Amino acid sequence: MKKLSLIGFLGLSFFAFSQNIKPADERKNDEKSLLVKPDQSELDAKKKAAEEKAKLPKPYDPKADAEKDIQNLIAKAKKEKKNIMIQAGGNWCIWCLRFNQFVQTTPELKSIVDKSYEYYHLNYSPDNKNEKVFEAYGNPGEKFGYPVFIILDKNGKMIHVQQSDVLEEGKGYSLEKVKEFFKEWVPKS
Repeated sequence: MKKLSLIGFLGLSFFAFSQNIKPADERKNDEKSLLVKPDQSELDAKKKAAEEKAKLPKPYDPKADAEKDIQNLIAKAKKEKKNIMIQAGGNWCIWCLRFNQFVQTTPELKSIVDKSYEYYHLNYSPDNKNEKVFEAYGNPGEKFGYPVFIILDKNGKMIHVQQSDVLEEGKGYSLEKVKEFFKEWVPKS
């Protein structure tokens, strides 16, 4: 029995050591080869997005005093019987810039906004995270990403938070969905 056990042990040992064991530097090269290199179409898409971002207007002001600006908008909204539309995001966010451009260049949407809302771009960036303001509205960017829309009534009471991805269509926004969103939150007479 001892002989059989010894033969089994030697056989297993031989099998284990006969495996193709690579030196550490070869293993490192194998690990690096597991990294996926971006294909040309991915690089082209990133370049195209960067070019688009460079051309779009930059509505967010990192130096703005958002607390003061919003208080001024509340006073104006009371007088004009409008609600306040806060578009939270930053100039770093392609979807934020696309939404702004879409609203500003689509007469149907611009008309609704100009008639019913005071519109404000609340900056969130490394330069100015506006933490106190975001905290007052429950930090919706942490939950939904950017842009995120915060609707205030004429008295400054938050009445709705809207994530933006449900308004998207392809590489932009849906006219019908955005129009419906804006119309849903116009001030009630």
